[in-house]
Amino acid sequence: MQFTVRLPDEYQEKVSVAARRMGLKKSDIARLALKQFLDENLGKDSRTPFEKVRHLLGSAESGIKDLGKEHRRHLIAKLRKGA
Repeated sequence: MQFTVRLPDEYQEKVSVAARRMGLKKSDIARLALKQFLDENLGKDSRTPFEKVRHLLGSAESGIKDLGKEHRRHLIAKLRKGA
C-alpha cells in the first residue's frame, strides 16, 4: 500500500540524516516511526496507569521524621529562614 504524508520542511533534513546514518531509505524511517507510534498507542497494554509510570516514581529521604504529618510547619519554618 502506498501512503502519502505531508511533513514540515524541518523534518526533511532530519529524516535524510537519520536515513544516511542508519543506512536505510527515508520510507524505512517513516515505517519505523509509524510502527513505534502504533505499538505505543494501540498495543494491547493491560497495565494500569500506575503500573505504566511505576519506574518513574521513587522515594527520597529528608531526614525529618514527622515531615508527612507536619509538612506545613516545616515549610513555614524553611520559608522564614529564607532557604
